[in-house]
Amino acid sequence: MSKAPIVFFAYKRPEHTQRSLESLSQNIGAQDSELFIYCDGIKKPEDRVCVEQVRQIVKSNQWCGTVHIIEREKNIGLANSVISGVTEICDRYGKVIVIEDDLILSTYFLEYMNTALDLYANESRFMQVSGYMFPVDLEQIRSDVVCLPFTTSWGWATWQRAWIYFDPDALGYADLKNNKKLRYKFNLNNSYQYFDMLKAQVNKKIDSWAIRWYLSTFTLNGLTLYPKNSLVRNIGFDGSGTHCDVSSNFNSEIHQNKILSIPNSIQLEQKTMDIVFSYLKSSTISASLIERVIQKIMNLYRNYIKIIFHKHI
Repeated sequence: MSKAPIVFFAYKRPEHTQRSLESLSQNIGAQDSELFIYCDGIKKPEDRVCVEQVRQIVKSNQWCGTVHIIEREKNIGLANSVISGVTEICDRYGKVIVIEDDLILSTYFLEYMNTALDLYANESRFMQVSGYMFPVDLEQIRSDVVCLPFTTSWGWATWQRAWIYFDPDALGYADLKNNKKLRYKFNLNNSYQYFDMLKAQVNKKIDSWAIRWYLSTFTLNGLTLYPKNSLVRNIGFDGSGTHCDVSSNFNSEIHQNKILSIPNSIQLEQKTMDIVFSYLKSSTISASLIERVIQKIMNLYRNYIKIIFHKHI
């Protein structure tokens, strides 16, 4: 089994970067792996200290067998950094494992990724391998892995044969916009509003490689292989990340057991989709409810301030 190269994306979070790289270095197979660390350039003057600290940390240890550090002179943003880095490594090696600086990894993360990449290398419908799984109960599933019809951005891998279909211009947006049934499917049977994210991307309100990658695989009816229990935990929901809120409904505890069974072939199962889709829908409703409550409290507070202000005039 050949070890896939690893790309790691960092910017200005030294503590997160340290913890993430430490978890990577403790992985089985890390010392036999080649690691490429991409450090983005400074966007704002006030970020300089943290950016420099991150660069010191990535140079402070031999995190994998071979380490290459790419320091950007200018800030190109996470989306462009991921797209260019994954493209470069896929073109050179034919496959890649992708990690961002806010992810803590199970000891068996790399072993699982490399096994799956080799096993499904020629399965054209599989477009991605995910190291993350939502906090759902799949214990009744016999296999240690399942497949789902959408991608993930928290610790993943892909092949050059799949990444060549990445659509940076989101050309499939028009078909979704004009087809209600297709949007319903894209939104995972209306479990999660991915189309709203895509629309925001097209209108340049966000800059997300992930929603464009999902669209690219969706257009080809692609599948993603997921572990039954998560091998990744995101520690970025503390307000430090560009695209992360202060809390998340999607965080999972890390599964520290070896992935024992990855079958040679696996089918999309309705039971698995129902469990995951149901969780996504309930989490979305909960998040929306919290937002409405917070907004109501803020409105009451503003009205109270206005009343107090007018009383003192």
